Amino acid sequence: MPLNSPTDKQQHREKTGDLYVVTTPIGNMEDITIRALKTLGQVDLVAAEDTRHTGRLLAYHDIKNNLISYHEHNEHMRTPVLIHHLKTGSSVALVTNAGTPAVSDPGYRLVKEAIANQIRVVPIPGVSAVITAISAAGLPTDAFIFAGFPARKKSKRIEQLKALANENRTLIFYESPGRILSFMEEIMNVMGNRYCVLCREMTKLYEEFLRGFLSEIMDTLRQRPAVKGECTLLVKGREENNEVSLDIVRTELIKGLEKKGSKLSEVTRTVAQKYGLPKNKVYEEALKLKAEPSEGKD
Repeated sequence: MPLNSPTDKQQHREKTGDLYVVTTPIGNMEDITIRALKTLGQVDLVAAEDTRHTGRLLAYHDIKNNLISYHEHNEHMRTPVLIHHLKTGSSVALVTNAGTPAVSDPGYRLVKEAIANQIRVVPIPGVSAVITAISAAGLPTDAFIFAGFPARKKSKRIEQLKALANENRTLIFYESPGRILSFMEEIMNVMGNRYCVLCREMTKLYEEFLRGFLSEIMDTLRQRPAVKGECTLLVKGREENNEVSLDIVRTELIKGLEKKGSKLSEVTRTVAQKYGLPKNKVYEEALKLKAEPSEGKD
């Protein structure tokens, strides 16, 4: 069947091309469906996040086609151009460098405009970093929250984390290798020292799954010269009936602070890690304890 075959109810499609949202590999070039390969070879135009990257993918599969760039820096300008191609009968395949367009990647604007112009949008599904990660993580899979890339601004990121802190579903984030350590530290400060899985270089030669508590994985990463490869981080949701008594926390803090040479920051970190509590909240409690003796003498 031709890619642009019209339906009986919508004859206007005889003059309108279809927009194909094509999922491409997240690493291994062989992780692509037969349908996706056929589509990329038969459409009139391939709109790619990076034409060089997509060009290598097409060459690997012996596909030749016309490419046009479509990324976050030019999508405002390129969207009407692609809509014009579609409205005049050309079929367009939308792809990004990895995974599914419009999912933490460019594409949403074009899909939205295509729908507004009554252009058929056809999803061509395939590999997903989210599903790939959670399938091998060993964390609960019955329900999860995909949060995508965290906000660039720190105050906004903290707000996002606080909003997710009481979720008992598995949390999934994307993050760049250069920011993953600082982001994990922020999670620990807000949510406590939770169990997590860091997925790195999935489907590639150096694929790695690091499993353990946030503090443990952070220690492992700090011992490396650099963290490489895009990262998918899965964090265990808040467990039910896991409330730690304030009295227990205060007792632990008092014991730690009474030790000779103890430092407030070190005691706070130790107690927070032991009970999986947000470090900032434990620190606030430690400051209250430090203040109490002086208040009693006045």
